Amino acid sequence: MLLLMAKSRHKKPENVRSYFKPSDQALAEITGLLAPGDSRR
Repeated sequence: MLLLMAKSRHKKPENVRSYFKPSDQALAEITGLLAPGDSRR
């Protein structure tokens, strides 16, 4: 988020969120990494 804010020169995260639309696959990967009992931690 901070990188997007810097590159777009937005000062508020709310303004950058309109550009941040992760794919279903990206969300699934993040969820898998954060899932309880994940052996990769």
